[in-house]
Amino acid sequence: MDNMDRHVLLVTDINPQSKLFIEYIQQKFEHDIVAVSDSEEPKIDENQPMLVILDLDHLSEASMQRWQGIADEHEDISLAAFNVRGEDHAVELLSTLNLQGIFYRNDSIELICKGMQALQDGSLWMSRALMSRMILLLRRQQMNSYRPACGLTQRELEIIGLLGTGSTNSEIAEKLFVSEHTVKSHLYNIFRKIKVHNRLQAMNWARRNLFSVPPSFRREMKH
Repeated sequence: MDNMDRHVLLVTDINPQSKLFIEYIQQKFEHDIVAVSDSEEPKIDENQPMLVILDLDHLSEASMQRWQGIADEHEDISLAAFNVRGEDHAVELLSTLNLQGIFYRNDSIELICKGMQALQDGSLWMSRALMSRMILLLRRQQMNSYRPACGLTQRELEIIGLLGTGSTNSEIAEKLFVSEHTVKSHLYNIFRKIKVHNRLQAMNWARRNLFSVPPSFRREMKH
Protein backbone atom coordinates (compact mmCIF):
# COMPACT_ATOMS: atom_id res chain seq x y z
CA MET A 1 0.00 0.00 0.00
CA ASP A 2 1.23 3.54 -0.60
CA ASN A 3 1.96 6.10 2.06
CA MET A 4 -0.59 8.68 0.89
CA ASP A 5 -2.25 10.31 3.90
CA ARG A 6 -5.69 8.99 4.57
CA HIS A 7 -8.68 11.03 5.62
CA VAL A 8 -9.44 9.95 9.17
CA LEU A 9 -13.11 9.50 9.97
CA LEU A 10 -14.25 8.74 13.52
CA VAL A 11 -17.76 7.29 13.59
CA THR A 12 -19.11 8.10 17.05
CA ASP A 13 -21.76 9.95 19.00
CA ILE A 14 -21.26 13.67 18.45
CA ASN A 15 -21.25 15.29 21.88
CA PRO A 16 -19.06 17.72 23.86
CA GLN A 17 -16.99 14.88 25.29
CA SER A 18 -16.22 13.34 21.90
CA LYS A 19 -15.34 16.77 20.50
CA LEU A 20 -12.87 17.39 23.32
CA PHE A 21 -11.32 13.96 22.74
CA ILE A 22 -10.91 14.64 19.02
CA GLU A 23 -9.37 18.07 19.64
CA TYR A 24 -6.92 16.58 22.12
CA ILE A 25 -5.91 13.65 19.92
CA GLN A 26 -5.50 15.93 16.89
CA GLN A 27 -2.90 17.94 18.79
CA LYS A 28 -0.91 14.75 19.36
CA PHE A 29 -1.61 13.04 16.04
CA GLU A 30 -1.01 16.06 13.78
CA HIS A 31 -3.66 14.93 11.30
CA ASP A 32 -7.20 16.19 10.84
CA ILE A 33 -9.90 13.90 12.22
CA VAL A 34 -13.50 14.29 11.12
CA ALA A 35 -16.17 13.04 13.50
CA VAL A 36 -19.46 11.82 12.04
CA SER A 37 -22.49 10.15 13.51
CA ASP A 38 -23.50 6.73 12.29
CA SER A 39 -26.62 8.15 10.67
CA GLU A 40 -24.59 10.34 8.30
CA GLU A 41 -23.76 9.15 4.81
CA PRO A 42 -19.98 9.27 4.32
CA LYS A 43 -18.57 11.36 1.49
CA ILE A 44 -16.32 9.01 -0.47
CA ASP A 45 -13.53 10.42 -2.60
CA GLU A 46 -12.37 7.62 -4.89
CA ASN A 47 -8.93 9.27 -5.22
CA GLN A 48 -8.34 9.71 -1.49
CA PRO A 49 -7.69 6.77 0.88
CA MET A 50 -9.74 6.85 4.07
CA LEU A 51 -9.27 5.42 7.55
CA VAL A 52 -12.61 4.86 9.29
CA ILE A 53 -12.45 4.35 13.06
CA LEU A 54 -15.59 2.78 14.50
CA ASP A 55 -16.41 3.74 18.09
CA LEU A 56 -17.95 0.52 19.36
CA ASP A 57 -19.55 2.25 22.35
CA HIS A 58 -21.95 3.94 19.93
CA LEU A 59 -22.44 1.45 17.08
CA SER A 60 -24.73 -1.54 16.75
CA GLU A 61 -23.62 -4.75 15.08
CA ALA A 62 -25.80 -3.89 12.09
CA SER A 63 -24.05 -0.52 11.79
CA MET A 64 -20.62 -2.17 11.87
CA GLN A 65 -21.68 -4.54 9.10
CA ARG A 66 -22.95 -1.58 7.09
CA TRP A 67 -19.56 0.10 7.33
CA GLN A 68 -17.90 -3.17 6.37
CA GLY A 69 -20.09 -3.21 3.27
CA ILE A 70 -18.98 0.33 2.41
CA ALA A 71 -15.32 -0.68 2.86
CA ASP A 72 -15.85 -3.75 0.66
CA GLU A 73 -17.03 -1.49 -2.15
CA HIS A 74 -14.05 0.88 -1.86
CA GLU A 75 -10.63 -0.76 -1.65
CA ASP A 76 -9.01 2.45 -0.34
CA ILE A 77 -11.10 2.43 2.84
CA SER A 78 -9.54 0.82 5.90
CA LEU A 79 -11.49 0.06 9.08
CA ALA A 80 -10.33 0.15 12.68
CA ALA A 81 -12.24 -0.48 15.91
CA PHE A 82 -12.08 1.87 18.91
CA ASN A 83 -13.17 1.14 22.50
CA VAL A 84 -12.73 -2.62 22.11
CA ARG A 85 -13.45 -4.26 25.47
CA GLY A 86 -10.57 -6.72 25.45
CA GLU A 87 -8.78 -9.45 23.55
CA ASP A 88 -11.77 -11.82 23.45
CA HIS A 89 -13.90 -9.03 22.04
CA ALA A 90 -11.18 -8.30 19.45
CA VAL A 91 -11.09 -11.92 18.29
CA GLU A 92 -14.88 -11.90 17.94
CA LEU A 93 -14.74 -8.71 15.87
CA LEU A 94 -12.00 -10.05 13.61
CA SER A 95 -14.15 -13.07 12.77
CA THR A 96 -16.77 -10.83 11.14
CA LEU A 97 -15.04 -7.58 10.16
CA ASN A 98 -12.03 -6.75 8.00
CA LEU A 99 -10.26 -4.61 10.59
CA GLN A 100 -6.79 -3.18 10.13
CA GLY A 101 -6.56 -1.77 13.64
CA ILE A 102 -7.72 -2.57 17.17
CA PHE A 103 -7.77 0.05 19.94
CA TYR A 104 -8.70 -1.05 23.46
CA ARG A 105 -10.63 1.03 25.97
CA ASN A 106 -7.64 1.30 28.27
CA ASP A 107 -5.15 2.36 25.56
CA SER A 108 -3.32 5.60 26.32
CA ILE A 109 -3.59 8.62 24.06
CA GLU A 110 0.05 8.14 23.09
CA LEU A 111 -0.58 4.52 22.07
CA ILE A 112 -3.69 5.47 20.11
CA CYS A 113 -1.75 8.13 18.20
CA LYS A 114 1.07 5.69 17.48
CA GLY A 115 -1.44 3.16 16.18
CA MET A 116 -3.23 5.72 14.02
CA GLN A 117 0.08 6.72 12.46
CA ALA A 118 0.85 3.05 11.72
CA LEU A 119 -2.54 2.73 10.03
CA GLN A 120 -1.85 5.90 8.05
CA ASP A 121 1.34 4.23 6.82
CA GLY A 122 -0.62 1.19 5.64
CA SER A 123 0.33 -1.19 8.45
CA LEU A 124 -1.86 -3.27 10.72
CA TRP A 125 -2.18 -2.18 14.35
CA MET A 126 -2.84 -4.97 16.82
CA SER A 127 -1.16 -6.11 20.01
CA ARG A 128 1.40 -8.89 19.79
CA ALA A 129 -0.80 -11.01 22.04
CA LEU A 130 -3.73 -10.63 19.65
CA MET A 131 -1.54 -11.35 16.63
CA SER A 132 -0.25 -14.53 18.29
CA ARG A 133 -3.78 -15.62 19.13
CA MET A 134 -4.99 -15.08 15.57
CA ILE A 135 -2.03 -17.03 14.17
CA LEU A 136 -2.90 -19.94 16.50
CA LEU A 137 -6.49 -19.69 15.27
CA LEU A 138 -5.28 -19.91 11.68
CA ARG A 139 -3.28 -23.03 12.50
CA ARG A 140 -6.31 -24.61 14.16
CA GLN A 141 -8.40 -23.80 11.10
CA GLN A 142 -5.80 -25.48 8.91
CA MET A 143 -5.96 -28.60 11.07
CA ASN A 144 -9.76 -28.56 11.04
CA SER A 145 -9.75 -28.39 7.25
CA TYR A 146 -8.59 -32.02 7.21
CA ARG A 147 -11.22 -33.22 9.67
CA PRO A 148 -14.98 -33.82 9.34
CA ALA A 149 -16.77 -30.56 10.18
CA CYS A 150 -19.12 -31.71 12.93
CA GLY A 151 -20.85 -34.13 10.61
CA LEU A 152 -21.87 -31.45 8.11
CA THR A 153 -22.57 -32.75 4.63
CA GLN A 154 -21.01 -31.20 1.55
CA ARG A 155 -24.31 -29.48 0.75
CA GLU A 156 -24.52 -28.09 4.31
CA LEU A 157 -20.95 -26.81 4.01
CA GLU A 158 -21.91 -25.05 0.77
CA ILE A 159 -24.88 -23.43 2.47
CA ILE A 160 -22.95 -22.27 5.53
CA GLY A 161 -20.37 -20.83 3.15
CA LEU A 162 -23.05 -18.87 1.33
CA LEU A 163 -24.31 -17.56 4.66
CA GLY A 164 -20.98 -15.81 5.04
CA THR A 165 -21.61 -13.86 1.83
CA GLY A 166 -24.81 -12.43 3.28
CA SER A 167 -27.04 -14.39 0.90
CA THR A 168 -30.72 -14.74 1.78
CA ASN A 169 -32.50 -18.10 1.78
CA SER A 170 -34.00 -17.38 -1.63
CA GLU A 171 -30.60 -16.36 -3.04
CA ILE A 172 -29.00 -19.53 -1.67
CA ALA A 173 -31.80 -21.59 -3.19
CA GLU A 174 -31.27 -19.94 -6.57
CA LYS A 175 -27.50 -20.48 -6.51
CA LEU A 176 -27.81 -24.16 -5.52
CA PHE A 177 -30.85 -24.88 -7.74
CA VAL A 178 -32.97 -26.12 -4.82
CA SER A 179 -36.17 -24.89 -3.23
CA GLU A 180 -36.22 -22.32 -0.44
CA HIS A 181 -37.90 -24.95 1.74
CA THR A 182 -34.90 -27.25 1.19
CA VAL A 183 -32.54 -24.45 2.24
CA LYS A 184 -34.53 -23.89 5.44
CA SER A 185 -34.36 -27.63 6.20
CA HIS A 186 -30.60 -27.63 5.68
CA LEU A 187 -30.21 -24.57 7.92
CA TYR A 188 -32.21 -26.28 10.66
CA ASN A 189 -29.89 -29.30 10.48
CA ILE A 190 -26.80 -27.09 10.40
CA PHE A 191 -27.87 -25.12 13.48
CA ARG A 192 -28.62 -28.37 15.33
CA LYS A 193 -25.28 -29.99 14.44
CA ILE A 194 -23.08 -27.04 15.37
CA LYS A 195 -25.27 -26.01 18.32
CA VAL A 196 -26.15 -22.44 17.29
CA HIS A 197 -29.45 -20.60 17.17
CA ASN A 198 -29.23 -18.11 14.32
CA ARG A 199 -27.45 -17.18 11.09
CA LEU A 200 -24.94 -14.81 12.70
CA GLN A 201 -23.85 -17.47 15.20
CA ALA A 202 -23.50 -19.95 12.35
CA MET A 203 -21.33 -17.51 10.38
CA ASN A 204 -19.11 -16.93 13.42
CA TRP A 205 -18.81 -20.69 13.98
CA ALA A 206 -17.78 -21.21 10.37
CA ARG A 207 -15.11 -18.53 10.55
CA ARG A 208 -13.69 -20.08 13.73
CA ASN A 209 -13.84 -23.71 12.70
CA LEU A 210 -13.66 -24.01 8.93
CA PHE A 211 -10.59 -23.38 6.83
CA SER A 212 -10.68 -19.74 5.85
CA VAL A 213 -8.32 -16.86 6.47
CA PRO A 214 -9.79 -14.15 8.72
CA PRO A 215 -10.21 -10.98 6.66
CA SER A 216 -7.67 -8.90 8.58
CA PHE A 217 -4.92 -11.34 7.62
CA ARG A 218 -5.49 -11.04 3.88
CA ARG A 219 -3.15 -8.09 3.83
CA GLU A 220 0.54 -8.24 4.65
CA MET A 221 1.19 -8.15 8.39
CA LYS A 222 3.57 -5.23 8.88
CA HIS A 223 2.99 -4.46 12.56
